[in-house]
Amino acid sequence: MTKIIYPGQTIGIIGGGQLGRMMALAAKEAGFKIAVLDPTMDSPCGQVADIRIVAKYDDEAALEELAEVSDIITYEFENIDVDGLKRLSEIAYVPQGAELVRITQDRIAEKEAISNAGVPVASYVTAETFEELITKANDIKFPCIVKTTRGGYDGKGQQFIESKEDLHLAENLFSHSACVAESFVPFEKEISVIVQRNGHGHSICLPVGENIHINHILHETIVPARITRDIMAKANEAAMKIADELNLVGTLAVEMFVLKDGSIIINELAPRPHNSGHYSIEACNISQFHQHIRAVCNWPLRKPELHSPVIMVNVLGQHVVPVTNAIPKYPDWSIHLYGKAEAKNNRKMGHVTILTEDIEKTLNDIEESGIWAE
Repeated sequence: MTKIIYPGQTIGIIGGGQLGRMMALAAKEAGFKIAVLDPTMDSPCGQVADIRIVAKYDDEAALEELAEVSDIITYEFENIDVDGLKRLSEIAYVPQGAELVRITQDRIAEKEAISNAGVPVASYVTAETFEELITKANDIKFPCIVKTTRGGYDGKGQQFIESKEDLHLAENLFSHSACVAESFVPFEKEISVIVQRNGHGHSICLPVGENIHINHILHETIVPARITRDIMAKANEAAMKIADELNLVGTLAVEMFVLKDGSIIINELAPRPHNSGHYSIEACNISQFHQHIRAVCNWPLRKPELHSPVIMVNVLGQHVVPVTNAIPKYPDWSIHLYGKAEAKNNRKMGHVTILTEDIEKTLNDIEESGIWAE
């Protein structure tokens, strides 16, 4: 079922974090009402919503209540109970469905879907148990990274393995789920493409972002990515192929590695707006959040255009006070704080967006500010 959702109707969001908050703010600009389901009373999205349902994500009564008050339901994160989402789809309009979440929750299913789309992934082996991993040791290309097939983000749920003798370091990962052992990719750059697709199958990509990570957490996204036009074209084509294979409705972030020879390998997928797309709020004629609302509501998608080169920098818990103190010094910085109650170390609390005509100078200014010094 594909239908258009109009201003004045209510969009239900599963998840009350910062992605839900920015999604809600974009929707409210167009005149939509917002309902949010989240276990936290004062969640970032809850602070701007019209209706707050405070309950666990798998609470069936709460999901039924969300269905009752919403004309359409979307989500801001992928760790949702798939069976609950399937049941919700039977009583509410959930254009993204549950299959996309099922696939992206499981690294094995995700890799199979990417391969089916004709797009390359790193070579890998799968194992249900640590003992099975040991039996497959001769099939693994070292060095490798052993990852849990389910859960894990910002570097959690994975272990770098230098050689066969180090496999024991990954044993504890199997207490969480089955695992995959991926060959380590000697990449030159990490990039991401945010692809968005409506119910009519019309897909659009945001400009390619170059991502810098520190301690497995995204630190900066630089747009345009410092890659050739040919690599940009390959990255966009890969994202479009995956979106079509998954029959995407909404938003998909496709994270990729760029190799020395200019080829690309897909790292992972996220079926939602993504940290590396936040730059689009100031730097593009349409943000990833506005486009997501258009996509799920089945509006025509707008072709994104980049107004200016841009750098997005994450604000973690330890950066909040220095960023706040620096406000008088940096009039060109756009500061976004998410309304989270506690500024824990390494917790994503906000981001800063800086439009610039000189990427290298601005990267140097960010470093010299001292805010993000470890």
